[in-house]
Amino acid sequence: MSASTQTRYSKVAISLHWLIALMIIGLLIVGFVMGEIDKADPLKYKLYQLHKSFGITVLALSLLRLVWRLTHPAPPLPPDSKRWEKAVAHLTHFGFYALMIGLPLVGWLGVSTSPLKIPTMIFWLFQLPHLPFFQDTPGASHQLFELHETLAYILIGLLALHAGAALKHHFLLKNDVV
Repeated sequence: MSASTQTRYSKVAISLHWLIALMIIGLLIVGFVMGEIDKADPLKYKLYQLHKSFGITVLALSLLRLVWRLTHPAPPLPPDSKRWEKAVAHLTHFGFYALMIGLPLVGWLGVSTSPLKIPTMIFWLFQLPHLPFFQDTPGASHQLFELHETLAYILIGLLALHAGAALKHHFLLKNDVV
């Protein structure tokens, strides 16, 4: 089906969207919770390992989603969409891809540069190696984790914008964008 006749996203695109979205919401919640837990609490280590495991999973699924998106065009926006709405929609989607790929990479870089050298166990099945070119960069870990947190806040803002636009299209405009 060509992009001009396609009216909905494919089942694969929809499945990836919701799977990644649910994981990201979980990652945001766990990220805030683990920041409040005392360092001596063993739960903190477990939550960090889960956070890293799901973060790497989001990275992998987002790369898959990006490949899918590049090979399967999105359905067109409604013809009555204003130019600025189309621009915001495209910028928002670009921002999501940048964050879905960038946030886990920044986290992985932060872990890789950490002087603590704590291994990342992906779902306690295998160890994810640290990124080798960045391991001996003094002070980088703190800056990278600050950036990781800032990007998470930007992602929250983008999620709010995205959800608001989806609700507007569904309830107010009553079109098939959702």
